[in-house]
Amino acid sequence: MTHVSVTVDDGHLSALDGVVQGLRARGMQVDQVLDGLGIITGSVPPGTLGALSGVAGVVSVDEQLSHRVPPPDAPVQ
Repeated sequence: MTHVSVTVDDGHLSALDGVVQGLRARGMQVDQVLDGLGIITGSVPPGTLGALSGVAGVVSVDEQLSHRVPPPDAPVQ
């Protein structure tokens, strides 16, 4: 699964539930809805990321990046 953050435009903030339903209909597993920010986080199966941008009110779909720190006993690079 690919973890994503979806940004909703200001005009659709009052209808955020409808945007969430549209994202779920396209395969997104919604983890968190940040009402005040207009951001919805969750995950999608590989290859379905592009389908989310077709939902009315979606401004952007961004893949969440992850960073890892080596263990304390790892050699210095």
